[in-house]
Amino acid sequence: MTVSLRLGPLLRHVDPTSATVWVETDAPCRARILVDGREAASAPTFTVHGHHYAVCELTGLQPGSRLPYEVLLDDTPVWPEPDSPLPPSVVRTPAPDAPTRLLYGSCHTPTGDSPEGLVRHGPDMLRATARRLAREPVEDNLLLLLIGDQVYADEVQEPMRELLRRVREEDPADGAPDDEVVRYDEYAELYRQAWSDPQVRWLLSTVPTLMVFDDHDIRDDWNTSAAWRRAMDALPWWHTRITSGLGAYWVYQHLGNLSPADRDADPVWARIRDRGSDAGDVLDAFAWRAHDEPSSYRWSHRVDAGSVRVLVTDTRCGRALGGQEGPERSILGPDGHAWLDAHLTGGHEHVVVASTVPVLLPPAVQHLEAWNEAVCEGAWGGWARGPAERVRQALDLEHWGAFQHSFRRLGEGVRALCGGERGPAPSTVLFLSGDVHFSYLARTDGAEGDLPAGSPGGAAPAPDERRTRVAQLVSSPLCNQLPLPLRRSARLSASWPFTAAGRVLTWLARVPRPWLRWRLDGPPYFGNTIGEVVFDGPDAEAVWYHCPEAGQDVLPHVYRRVAV
Repeated sequence: MTVSLRLGPLLRHVDPTSATVWVETDAPCRARILVDGREAASAPTFTVHGHHYAVCELTGLQPGSRLPYEVLLDDTPVWPEPDSPLPPSVVRTPAPDAPTRLLYGSCHTPTGDSPEGLVRHGPDMLRATARRLAREPVEDNLLLLLIGDQVYADEVQEPMRELLRRVREEDPADGAPDDEVVRYDEYAELYRQAWSDPQVRWLLSTVPTLMVFDDHDIRDDWNTSAAWRRAMDALPWWHTRITSGLGAYWVYQHLGNLSPADRDADPVWARIRDRGSDAGDVLDAFAWRAHDEPSSYRWSHRVDAGSVRVLVTDTRCGRALGGQEGPERSILGPDGHAWLDAHLTGGHEHVVVASTVPVLLPPAVQHLEAWNEAVCEGAWGGWARGPAERVRQALDLEHWGAFQHSFRRLGEGVRALCGGERGPAPSTVLFLSGDVHFSYLARTDGAEGDLPAGSPGGAAPAPDERRTRVAQLVSSPLCNQLPLPLRRSARLSASWPFTAAGRVLTWLARVPRPWLRWRLDGPPYFGNTIGEVVFDGPDAEAVWYHCPEAGQDVLPHVYRRVAV
């Protein structure tokens, strides 16, 4: 029987001497990676719930290499596909002295740029980026960060919706809705549909990609609050949903984030890799424990790309939600904060903190979230807690501003880093985010934001002293436009009357004022975008690409380019 490639290849973690290639196949086999006609890596498939996967590790590579590769399953060539108009897939290892380019974005609904999809969701910026990169040479250290909502498990498109209806008729799955995925098989199909478009597939095969979940990878408003979690736990199908969602995320997204050494040290990987039979029960047990005991597993991960340290944070699964989990809400949880503090260190030219939800929101929204959390915690008395919780969930008040303990702790960590207390201070500290379905740049104010490198506490620098620049960059969505009424609300949130009203609310709720001060640099942009940051020496340049015209073959254009 000939084995076929069901999904992939995906080029995942790449460092100067190694690269990871992930594939899904339709039967057990040995996946082989060929470079220059010779086998450079191979691995047997492992099986989870009847699905077969392989992780191939290319090691002993040279920094700055450019290696076109092929994929064989046993002895059958399966990639590149015959007659493909796209260039060969290439493994590029980072060169230590080359500039680093980070592409980033979130919130991707696969439409294939169909006429209906273009009207409802706009141009697909992953497909547009593939078309752009297929036409221009890639010479720098290029990395793609997909920071949340790689799949929408609760807002499925056709034909996934039709498939779920048929599945529910045959087996209702404890009353599960027929327009949301619940089981592992359904998640596997959801990922296949999301990443099977030829252009997206080629992009993920040739650009090293890091990923992290946001709420829609599991369900809208995932872990917004303890009240939300209690309501979901009461649903008869939720146990299957959270187990399947986290298990599928580990296989399809997280496993490739890890370096070969980190993967070998992962106890879950060791048990599944060495199982020798279907490891679905192992994955299910792990996923449920990761949900039930967030401290049992770390989803956050780090990569150093040239002179840039990239810290990809888990702001969803590891949350502490107050109530019975403790008196203090935390967007990272205690273990997540400890991990971030341990890696938020000096000695790098640039430090990037990738957080699916923005750290620095339009100020009016930030004030609203801080006020809401304080009222939920009893700042206005017990009578106001219930209504405040309903407002929190109705308005999606779940970003860093709604977790003030975390916001202040991160701010103090950045302050120490910029002040030289954690080693040589970087030129920039950048927060990269998505989630909100509009794109913007927020700069910290010079008086209390950007700090002179090596000067604790922000003392006035000498005229020629370098400052560490702190900014928030948001690029969202890749393909999922914000409805017009919400666009109007977002524009108002950036206006000074709403900002002033927000300040009054936080004062009335006795919320401490943070040391970070920031402002939006220009109005928010509501079209589909993909962001890019180019790091070259101490300089950093932010670029946003969009497609001002719709169509299958339209190339993206620069919407905005600005020095950070």
